[in-house]
Amino acid sequence: MTIKTNKFSQIISFSSAALFSLLISSFYSYAQQDNKNKLPEIGGAGLSVLSIDKERQIGDAMMRHLRASQPIVHDPVLTEYINDIGNRMVRHANDVNYNFKFFLINNNELNAFAFFGGHIVIHTGLLITADNESELASVIAHEISHVTQRHLARRMEAGSRNQPLTMAGMISGVLLSLVNPTVGMAALSTSMAASQQAGINYTRGNEKEADRVGIQLLANSGFDPMGAPNFFTKMSERFRYKSKPPAMLLTHPLPDSRITDARTRAQNYSPRTIAPSLTFELAKARINARYQGNPRDNIKRIKYKIAKQQYRFKAATQYGLAISYFENKQYQQAQDLLERLLKDDNNNLFYIDVLTDTLIATEQFDRAIAMLAEIEKLMPKNQVVALNYANTLIKAEKYAQAEQILQDYLLLDKSNYLANDLLTQVYRAQNNKAMMHASKAEVYALLGAFPRAVDELQTGYTFANDMPLIKKRIKARILQFQEQEQKLKRLN
Repeated sequence: MTIKTNKFSQIISFSSAALFSLLISSFYSYAQQDNKNKLPEIGGAGLSVLSIDKERQIGDAMMRHLRASQPIVHDPVLTEYINDIGNRMVRHANDVNYNFKFFLINNNELNAFAFFGGHIVIHTGLLITADNESELASVIAHEISHVTQRHLARRMEAGSRNQPLTMAGMISGVLLSLVNPTVGMAALSTSMAASQQAGINYTRGNEKEADRVGIQLLANSGFDPMGAPNFFTKMSERFRYKSKPPAMLLTHPLPDSRITDARTRAQNYSPRTIAPSLTFELAKARINARYQGNPRDNIKRIKYKIAKQQYRFKAATQYGLAISYFENKQYQQAQDLLERLLKDDNNNLFYIDVLTDTLIATEQFDRAIAMLAEIEKLMPKNQVVALNYANTLIKAEKYAQAEQILQDYLLLDKSNYLANDLLTQVYRAQNNKAMMHASKAEVYALLGAFPRAVDELQTGYTFANDMPLIKKRIKARILQFQEQEQKLKRLN
């Protein structure tokens, strides 16, 4: 599916800013209140200022803020890929208290960060910079380790022993540094004043622990543990003399001693040769062709690479070319290339996704539907298949069938932004105003705009006069959204 922009986020800026301010004050208020009766266990991952339940609530609220304010990549193929890597490592992690979710932000900055509730965010620039899957996995393993060791909560615990003003500023800086390290780290340095060095030492301790746990996790999950020191070295050498280092180095400093320690730890594991990953190369090709540059330049660049055989996998390079053809509206060239690729790998969802877009663009709806119906038998409820299938049915004006597929999928993943957005399109096309407004409310709620979500539900209620069951459901959902908003306020 081709989804590049978040059309709702442009009208949610006030709500998301208010939510972020509420979160900052909530963290401080709760930390002060809860810490009165706690004796902190320094260095323990299992005890901190915030309970696991509070971390989940705050993490959920922060994720809604990020959807509204950041260019989240709503791309089912890339989302599935990054979650597959992440969850492979979560299965081997200790102290897992959350259902982890992994997200990509469309940003060329070299950055990744973790926050409350098991949320891991990776910038597309980091994936492009990595030379192999183990390097990418090393960064994700590091961020998973920050979460399992509860470093953000523990840092709040250490800071709560400072003066209130310092603590409030520190929390603000820590949170801002996740999303915008340049601004956040400046705020953090200013607010910490006399206790600045203690805070820096605490951060270094977090990084050292995350390196240790992350490298072990990397090795236990079947990746090359040398991926971590190799990626560290690459970043250090590339940006050593830059006046403006990448965002990741502001929150994850790389002194030579840290690189040496990481290399020593990685060498404690048996040498491991990992074969190059086709899916990793396909993901890089997809980002480069769909989210970087312009189609004409991309076509020239990729054709040159193919002619000079500058690739690890020819199929991945051809895939990038097919996407570039599609983006340049050269649909026949894209279709021919994708069909050749599918002959050798007929269940590859990277290929199926772009071929679906191509068939939709050329109004070959029946062929796309037949292809997706067949693959759904093999991969029921897979997000790439379900969302492409529903999107194709919408374009083919088969709304009832699309509605059923989306409703079934949302039973498994109710917070999927694309599924909710597509369902809104279905109800709009059916002129089902009650359900259209109800579905649109779900989209607003995912962006943290609960007042607007309630407004949509109330509007939908007025169109449901002859649907008593729908009216009851809408009333219940209004109460749920209001309760969710009140939970945020009760954190304060």
